[in-house]
Amino acid sequence: MEQIVEQIANKSLSELLAFHVAIKDELRKRDVLRSENSPTGDLAEYLFCKAFGWKHAPNSEKGLDATDDDGKRYQIKGLRLHRRKKSRQLSAIRSLDGGDAGFDTLAAVLFSHKYEVMRAALIPVKVVRCYAKYIKHTNSHKFLLQDKVWGMCGVIDVTENLRRVERDEY
Repeated sequence: MEQIVEQIANKSLSELLAFHVAIKDELRKRDVLRSENSPTGDLAEYLFCKAFGWKHAPNSEKGLDATDDDGKRYQIKGLRLHRRKKSRQLSAIRSLDGGDAGFDTLAAVLFSHKYEVMRAALIPVKVVRCYAKYIKHTNSHKFLLQDKVWGMCGVIDVTENLRRVERDEY
């Protein structure tokens, strides 16, 4: 890894950006990335689907990222922690109020700044509803993936499941 860092240190901005594009293209070929967004969310979806054999939902499905063989619906979120971002707030969760949230379980993973799996959990929608805060400005809910989440009733720690995929795939 240090050798790679040394090799890119002397590259021009355009060479670095071209390298970035090439990496994203290769990750897309390997079915890790499904969008042009930051790789965090796509990587989270990839790891959860690989670990549990879930089927990806189409990219346009609102509030739904995957389903299992029993029809259980999952919204998948990933959060990369780094020096400039210490917040544990996941991206916006929509349609949480009212009847159907579009998902039964929130599958969430915390990544290190190098995209290593730190912690992962399966969180029932009732827990998400209980602890999420509504944000009027964005018409969505925010959910903080703090350490205490793993101790909440019904939450399942699946860190090792994702780390197994990480070890096999990386």
